[in-house]
Amino acid sequence: MKSGAKRYLLLALLAAVVVSFFSAYFNRYYLGVTIDVGINIILAVSLNLINGHTGQFSLGHAGFMAVGGYIAAKFSLMLSPALPPWAQPLIFGAGLLLGGSVAALTGLAVGVPTLRLYGDYLAIVTLGFGEIIRVIFQTSETFGAATGLTGIPNWTNFGWAWGSAAICVFVVTCLVNSTYGRGFIAVNDDEIAASASGVNPVRYKVTAFVIGAFFAGIAGGLYAHHKSFLSPTGFDFMKSIDIVVMVILGGMGRTVGVIIAAILLTLLPEYLREFSDYRMILYALLIIIIMITRPQGLFTFGFKVRNSK
Repeated sequence: MKSGAKRYLLLALLAAVVVSFFSAYFNRYYLGVTIDVGINIILAVSLNLINGHTGQFSLGHAGFMAVGGYIAAKFSLMLSPALPPWAQPLIFGAGLLLGGSVAALTGLAVGVPTLRLYGDYLAIVTLGFGEIIRVIFQTSETFGAATGLTGIPNWTNFGWAWGSAAICVFVVTCLVNSTYGRGFIAVNDDEIAASASGVNPVRYKVTAFVIGAFFAGIAGGLYAHHKSFLSPTGFDFMKSIDIVVMVILGGMGRTVGVIIAAILLTLLPEYLREFSDYRMILYALLIIIIMITRPQGLFTFGFKVRNSK
């Protein structure tokens, strides 16, 4: 499984680099949408590790994305004027890792005291966390306060977005299919039985929370350097809902389904732009219809990839 997964990862990274090399010849609008798709795949797959594979219900993923985005953007704005152009990829890569790491630490700080909660209680706490993060950035002059951060270097290209998405999918898939990852599945299937078998549910929940927050932070850094602008309003409650819908629509715990749902729900609003007055109504109706007809997820077909060779 591991050698096959590594081969697919290398092919995906190579394809991302090759496509990125020729991206100057592509339509700028379609290229931007494609980068959005890559970022949303990272968000959906990382949240699926928390909500889908471990059975928690987090509504604060946009908060982790905001932490990573603001930290990475501030890092780039501070260092980019003092370093030569050839150092830009190094600054960008370091900024993404820094943003992801701070988001992961934030996830640890939130997860340890709250992940003993269940269901609705956990959802409410994580929702409150996301709003607290948004208000902190909205009132912090260091991060631009309500006007946000502007002039962020536009460094996110196809290779960075889809290469990061490939790494995220690789890490989550290998983790879930590993011996340690069986703990996530055990906690998801029956937490009481898992505890009776010697599995510590809190440890596995916190681990999933931290890893999910790390990749959400990476996605935030990519988003900041793609839009060149960050505003606290872009990380509100509705952003977390958008990511949760991708996971539910794709099928909880189904990595491939979640990826397809992330692609579909990124492209769908773009196709509906011609009906701008009714776009959000049509978007909501389509989601309601899909959830009524396929409540188990649109892309679930009775199997889960737990192991492959």
